[in-house]
Amino acid sequence: MNEPTGWLTVPDVASQLGVEPGKVRQMFREHHLLAVRDGGVLRVPADLLDDGHVVKGLSGVLTLLSDAGYADDEMLRWLFSDDDALPGRPVDALRQNRGTEVKRRAQTMGF
Repeated sequence: MNEPTGWLTVPDVASQLGVEPGKVRQMFREHHLLAVRDGGVLRVPADLLDDGHVVKGLSGVLTLLSDAGYADDEMLRWLFSDDDALPGRPVDALRQNRGTEVKRRAQTMGF
C-alpha cells in the first residue's frame, strides 16, 4: 500500500468541510468518509478531501466495498494500493474524476 500524503483528525476534517465534528462521525457511520483508529485517535487520509469537499464518488465506492464485507482498514488498503486495471491507485482515480472506473473495480472485489 502506498501511504496517504497526510492524515487529518476529526476536528481538522470538520473545519475543512465546515461542519461540526459530530457530522463527520456520522459520515463515517454512513460510509460517506473513511477513518482508521491510530493510537485511539480517528484519522482520515487527507487525500479523501479535495478543496473543502469529500472526493467525488468516494461514498459510492465505500458503500460497495462495505457491502462486499470489507472492513475500514481493508478499504483504506484497497484505496491506496496500485491497481494495474485503473492504472494507479483508486484514490487517485477518484481525485481525477474517474469514479466510474473505480466503482467497476470495487464491484468486482466482492466476487
